Amino acid sequence: MSNAAVIGVDLGGTNVRAGLVVAGRLSDVRSVPVRSQGSETDVLEDMFSVIDPILRSDVAGIGAGVPSVIDPKAGVVYDVRNIRSWKRVPLKARLEERYRLPVYVNNDANCFAAGEKYFGKARPFDHAVGLIVGTGLGAGIIANGRLTSGANCGAGEFGMLPYLDGNFEAYASGQFFGRVHGVSGRDLAVRAGRGDVRALEIFSEFGRHLGEAVKAICYAVDPEIVVLGGSVSKSYGFFRAALWETFETYAYSIAKERLKIEVSETENIAILGAAALSYDAAP
Repeated sequence: MSNAAVIGVDLGGTNVRAGLVVAGRLSDVRSVPVRSQGSETDVLEDMFSVIDPILRSDVAGIGAGVPSVIDPKAGVVYDVRNIRSWKRVPLKARLEERYRLPVYVNNDANCFAAGEKYFGKARPFDHAVGLIVGTGLGAGIIANGRLTSGANCGAGEFGMLPYLDGNFEAYASGQFFGRVHGVSGRDLAVRAGRGDVRALEIFSEFGRHLGEAVKAICYAVDPEIVVLGGSVSKSYGFFRAALWETFETYAYSIAKERLKIEVSETENIAILGAAALSYDAAP
């Protein structure tokens, strides 16, 4: 990891946050509400408002994570979730024009994986998957120590793989709880924490579905570690046993013995992951 100062920017549908990363340490985090119903320029100005105060003369680059489809080479973002005006925004060009620095843009799941590689649980490993288990199921892939996004930034979209009568996202994300059982994952976690038998049964059912998703991931990319993030990952203790029981049917015994599944514990991983895009791009 370089000791150069870099800025990480996390654009969400509610807030945009930025922070300065120097020698692996995050400081000077700024956050402002995003004018999600505003114009393309309004949202860009919101982004500028968190970058400008932390910009220093020694900053070597800027990384930006956006919840959307990305052209990572051109740095163009498409159809940003919850920001209506951002249909096709050349974000890399806009930021490079303003700051005269190299800018790297990727989606939020890839930023999560990069953040875990450079700052979190995936640091010791060359092959890893950062799996966001929240309202959807998204992932980023680390292969041979570097983030791989694919030709169209579509690598890691395991949630879209067909499964049962739908896809993995329908069964192995937070959508499962409401769609199948009519409850929210948050309420279910509270009940499970109290020892509610039915809640624990539902989490076990969920764990079996997620275990099948992890098997598919392992057949596809054979990681050393899967790092879980997202809101549902906080309930890992309730579905861990069922996930691993399902994974026991994985075909390759050595990989089965070696695989690690951990929950992210890295604070501000979205900002750190965006900053990590700059490290990952280094030769």
